[in-house]
Amino acid sequence: MPYADLHVHTTRSDGSLELDAVPDAARRAGVDVVALTDHDRLQPFDEPLVERDGVTIVSGIELRVETPGGERVDLLGYGVEPTAELEGLLERLQADRVERGRTIVDCVESRLGVDLDVTVEDGFGRPHVARAIDDHPDLEYDYEAAFDRLIGFEDPCYVPRNVPSFERGLAALTATCRLVSLAHPLRYRDPEQALALTAEPDLEAVELQYPYNRGDEVDRSIVERAISRNDLLSTGGSDAHGTDLGIAGLSRPAYEQLRIGELPE
Repeated sequence: MPYADLHVHTTRSDGSLELDAVPDAARRAGVDVVALTDHDRLQPFDEPLVERDGVTIVSGIELRVETPGGERVDLLGYGVEPTAELEGLLERLQADRVERGRTIVDCVESRLGVDLDVTVEDGFGRPHVARAIDDHPDLEYDYEAAFDRLIGFEDPCYVPRNVPSFERGLAALTATCRLVSLAHPLRYRDPEQALALTAEPDLEAVELQYPYNRGDEVDRSIVERAISRNDLLSTGGSDAHGTDLGIAGLSRPAYEQLRIGELPE
C-alpha cells in the first residue's frame, strides 16, 4: 500500500468523498499523506499542508490546459498558496463549468426525456451527470455507458470547456505551488507529445504511478525515459473520484524526495 496518494478528488469538484471524510478514508487504505487535487478549485484552507486526525493533507489542484498543438492535458499543483491571479483564473473557470454543466444536463434531459434532478454549481463536472444518469430509475445507462454513449468526447451531449493555455496555466501554478506535475501522461492521445512538455523547466515532475487499467500491465517506459531525460521528480496517485484511496501512489522515500513541505508546528 502506498504511503502517499497524491491525486484525490472530493465533492468540491467531481468526487464523491466529503472533505471531512478524507482522514478516515486514508486510514482505511493505510495512506499517511493525501493530496486533494480537485478540478479548478482551491481547498478551504490557506496552508500548503495541514494535519487532520493524524493524516497529512496536501493542498493541491488539477488544472486542464491546452498546448500549442491543441492537445488538452492536466497539470497537478501541490502545496498551493493562493494568489489573486490564480483565484481570478479559477473564478472564470468555475463560471464556465457551470454554464457547460447546464448545457450538458439540458441536452441529456431533452434527449432522454427525463429530469436528472441535479444541481449545477461550482465544481460541477461530467461525473455528476453520469452518476445522475446511473441513478435514474427510468434509464438503462450505467455510469460507464453514460460516458461511452452520451457525454464522452464527440458524443451527442458532449460540450467542450474553455481552458487556459499551457503557458498561462503553468505560470499560474508555478507562482502559487511548491511543485507542478504533468498528470497521467499515458491517458492522452499522443503521450510522447504530452511528455515533451516536461522539457519546460517550470514543470518539475510527471505522474508515474497511476491506475491506468487495473489488472493490466502498463508500459511506463516512455514516462521513465522522460523522467531521466529531463531530470524530473515522480508523483503518483489513484485519481480517486470515489471513497477508495491508495490504489496507486508513492512510497515514503519517493514522497519525501518531492519536498512539498513540512507539517506546521
